[in-house]
Amino acid sequence: MKLTEEQIQALERFDPEYRERHIQVGATGELVAVDTFFAGTLKGVGKVYIQTVLDCFSRFVWARLYTSKMPVTAVQVLNNHALPFFEKHAVKVQTILSDNGREYCGRPDKHPYELFLQLEEIEHRTTKVGRPQSNGFIERFHRTLLEEHLRIKGRTTWYEALDETRKDLDGHLETYNTRRPHRGRGMEGRTPYEVFKAGIPRKRRTRKPSARKEVTTAA
Repeated sequence: MKLTEEQIQALERFDPEYRERHIQVGATGELVAVDTFFAGTLKGVGKVYIQTVLDCFSRFVWARLYTSKMPVTAVQVLNNHALPFFEKHAVKVQTILSDNGREYCGRPDKHPYELFLQLEEIEHRTTKVGRPQSNGFIERFHRTLLEEHLRIKGRTTWYEALDETRKDLDGHLETYNTRRPHRGRGMEGRTPYEVFKAGIPRKRRTRKPSARKEVTTAA
């Protein structure tokens, strides 16, 4: 059921948690959410984390598996995968929204992630402590990822290497972004990629794609 604007306004007045979940975004690249998700433990590998980047307007998502959650892995998925995709479509990312995790936050003059965002001229906003719903789009994606991919693969597939898990995740994201109709607010059954293209600002001047160097990690 699609809510009317009057119903949305009523919810925002009387339900503070709904107000925090209801993020207003007007175009592709205007607000991009990031988060670290604990995916589980892989035998012979140890703990596995997913670094996720999500365009809040279109719900288009990038996610990569790592064996640690560090600033360098948070930078890597943004630098190597998300930003080149935005640049390919001539879109400038305006703002990054993260929680207060140590992989994202620290002294602006020393923390690798903070310095990277400054270099890219991207504003950094953080959610309220103890209020993960204020980054609701990416929290909802992680729930979908858990229900539609991780739990199913966990029951049906015996992974022996992290690369096998990464390959399956890449395949799931391809389906999620380009073939699976999205029923979220404002999506109207379109795929995230369809909405991504539809939301590209037509008159915004963006810099030409740069010769971006990939960030490498040990995991």
